[in-house]
Amino acid sequence: MSGLLHFSGHQHFRTRLVLSILSGRHVKIDKIRPEDKNPGLRDFEVSLLRLLEKVTNGTVIEISVTGTAILLKPGVILGGALTHDCPLSRSIGYYLEPIILLAPFCKTPLQLTLRGITTDENDLSVDLLRTVTLPHLQLFGISDGLELRIKKRGAPPEGGGEIQFLCPVVKQVKTLDFVEPGKIKRIRGIAHAVRVNPQFSNRLIEASRSILNRYIPDIYLYSDVYKGNESGKSPGYALSLLAESTTSAIHCAEATSKPGVPPEDVGLEAARALIAEVNLGGCVDRKHQILVLLMMVLGSEDVGRCCMSEPTPRTIQFLRDVKEFFGTSFKIVPAEPGSGQLLYSCYGTGYVNANRALA
Repeated sequence: MSGLLHFSGHQHFRTRLVLSILSGRHVKIDKIRPEDKNPGLRDFEVSLLRLLEKVTNGTVIEISVTGTAILLKPGVILGGALTHDCPLSRSIGYYLEPIILLAPFCKTPLQLTLRGITTDENDLSVDLLRTVTLPHLQLFGISDGLELRIKKRGAPPEGGGEIQFLCPVVKQVKTLDFVEPGKIKRIRGIAHAVRVNPQFSNRLIEASRSILNRYIPDIYLYSDVYKGNESGKSPGYALSLLAESTTSAIHCAEATSKPGVPPEDVGLEAARALIAEVNLGGCVDRKHQILVLLMMVLGSEDVGRCCMSEPTPRTIQFLRDVKEFFGTSFKIVPAEPGSGQLLYSCYGTGYVNANRALA
């Protein structure tokens, strides 16, 4: 398996590193922003490499002098108790997403503390990671002791947030068979406002309710209050929403504060984004396609099936990369004629966590 794989460009950087570490294949990524006036890796990408170095043991990362090329030789995924300070150019979600993909395959259970920005508009916020991403891992039998605690909020630009991520280790992930999207039965949400008028979270909730109340009665939007030191260093507010179906399919959306935009507009934006996401259908929303597809590839040697909406450009590239690393390709067919939903199926590689410390 250990042939060197070669990629170009800075896109899909995180997923390629994760695939390399899981498959044990060496990877070289070059032409990282060669034409940019500030060429090479950004601070958040270097920080992610450092974090992956902490989580693993024996990983060799070589970065070229100009920073436009890297070579990764993966080691074993170690886990344990770790702390990492994230640069303020990206939120904690950027660093946590790849770690969540690796964490179940550590040698010892992972206890990771990350500090930085907890919510911004580029990456998944810690609220969605806690309420939506972790339940998706439970589909694959990763549940006991899986937890994400939000100790402090941190709004951009100064951050100051802190979270703790706990993940158990598994020997093997279960095969997924999730083809019934079901009907949406409840909507849940978390509004938070830090270092601004505490009324803002109520205004977010009322605005989004004005749209969501037309569709379903079971709506519970929770106002999360953080005081003093726990509210980070910058003012900001956001609303994270999730819709759950009768078969426990979860769709999510969120909107964050922008300068000069009243909370009402942010609340409406989140509600409309949620409805657009539900409208696409499927059992898994677009933000979690990669997570679910990767766990299907790593599943036991059986056919895994999942019904989702059309793949995003990121997912399409991910499917190509998975074929390079694991040699697994997906069969994608329309779920029902005229529904716009697709049925993804693949034969699991039977990936066994060889790193796991034997009890």
